[in-house]
Amino acid sequence: MKLLIFLIYNSSVPYQAKIGKGSHFGYGGIGVVIHRNSVIGKNCQLGSNVTIGGRSGHPEVPVIGDDVYLATGCKILGPIKIGNNVTVGANAVVLINVPDNSVVAGVPAKIIRIKNENT
Repeated sequence: MKLLIFLIYNSSVPYQAKIGKGSHFGYGGIGVVIHRNSVIGKNCQLGSNVTIGGRSGHPEVPVIGDDVYLATGCKILGPIKIGNNVTVGANAVVLINVPDNSVVAGVPAKIIRIKNENT
């Protein structure tokens, strides 16, 4: 199955990764790479060319909360936690923990906004 996914979508989405119910891969998951120990919450949206993986020297991998939007090309790397209701901008490189209801962008990613109930 892993080989078939790689051949059709040029992706690596191992069966060991924990992906929550309702999560969706944009464009069929083209170019998506997910570490086998990663955890992705419920109702997450992943754009194309997203990478969720480890960093050299760190055995832990990312844990992503519920209702997270990972825009095209973003990289989530290392022993970090992404909170619930977070938006990660296109091509961002996230190396830090991100609290709930945040918007992050940039290389390296920084918090650019905290969402409130009206946004």
